[in-house]
Amino acid sequence: MAEKRTMYVMKSVLLIDGSSLFSGFLKDTFAVEKISFESVFNREAYTKIITLLPDLIIIEIENEISDDIMHLLEKKHTDPNARKIPIVIVGPDMERPRITNLLEFGVVKYFTKPVKFEPFLAAVGKIMKTSFSLDTTPSFLDIHLNANLIFIEIAFGLNREKIRLLKYRIAEVIKTHGLNVPKVILMLSGYEFSFVDGVSLEFLIESISADGRIANKNIQILSSDEFVHELVRGHTDYIGMQVFDNLKSIAELLLEQDQNYKIEDFVLNRIISSDGRDNEIALGFSDSRNVASENGGSMIKVAVIDSDAVVRKLLQGTFAAVSGEADLFETAASFLDAVQAGKIYDVVILDLYLPDMDGISVIKTLARRNFQAPILIYSRAASKEVVVQALSLGVRSYLVKPQKPGVVLNKAVEILHASNL
Repeated sequence: MAEKRTMYVMKSVLLIDGSSLFSGFLKDTFAVEKISFESVFNREAYTKIITLLPDLIIIEIENEISDDIMHLLEKKHTDPNARKIPIVIVGPDMERPRITNLLEFGVVKYFTKPVKFEPFLAAVGKIMKTSFSLDTTPSFLDIHLNANLIFIEIAFGLNREKIRLLKYRIAEVIKTHGLNVPKVILMLSGYEFSFVDGVSLEFLIESISADGRIANKNIQILSSDEFVHELVRGHTDYIGMQVFDNLKSIAELLLEQDQNYKIEDFVLNRIISSDGRDNEIALGFSDSRNVASENGGSMIKVAVIDSDAVVRKLLQGTFAAVSGEADLFETAASFLDAVQAGKIYDVVILDLYLPDMDGISVIKTLARRNFQAPILIYSRAASKEVVVQALSLGVRSYLVKPQKPGVVLNKAVEILHASNL
């Protein structure tokens, strides 16, 4: 009897309106994972969607969601074959109501630029039911710009994801600031290299030199490690690059073309210091160390205040299934403390019967604090007077327990859409 063979179907991703830098980074990343990747602009996007039927659509937005993009979302949403294809959007910072309105069009994640690449790829992997083989090597990577000099510092290890990202960050620096003769100083510190690091070191150097606008003679490497010296010295592709033990030697070389500085001032003012322009870089990805704000791509942020642990966990799982983020609170006091500390929510799901405070008192407290998020009461049956009082205080809707978690989710989304009109 012939043995049955399982046919492998390659997963696919479609990028819409992606910049060349963003597209290049994704293409390289997906190629490693054997995921098919195509990139189109909006005018061709719908045709490509219905012919390709990708597993995931990623849309990059430059400034704001245009009418053309909204038309595309609406058109996809009405197509029975394309409707269920999930969408991830990478774009500018937007008000939460505008982001949550995208839920109905199949947008499951919205990442604000600059994006942390680890959670972005983790989210994409989860959506596509695949895991990315990310390099977890601890590594510090920093890049800054001063005039035409790009200073790169890497310490403690070589992380391939960060190196791959570096290639595109360098390209963006050059493009954004119109550098005609870019020069690079690569500083390697805090790590002893050996032959096992040879492949990663080559990947690093080739990622820097990949941009044809950077000549080998304009790449200087600062490292006291003998293996680095030997690797560069013995590699025919690296002819022209030089490795130095200290910054003073590099400064002396660069000062041959600029006699207006003393060596010490040149090191301080032109190499170590940034002129601030690197802060303008807006590539769709960023080293996580440099992004302080939360940016996990959540489409809806919910506070669930309920004394029943089972209810809390059920609702958390339900919202997580639509890329929602639920903060769980057993008591009114813990929720009010979170609000006082600055936590912001798109919607609040509140039980009227809490161990430390009744729900009506919570609603009144929130009103005094000018709390803006809509409130959905999800509680066991209460008297008609209590329900009327809650609604008169601004509560948007009331659901009597028990309900299927999906019913609570749908009501929350309905309230959000009504609030955002």
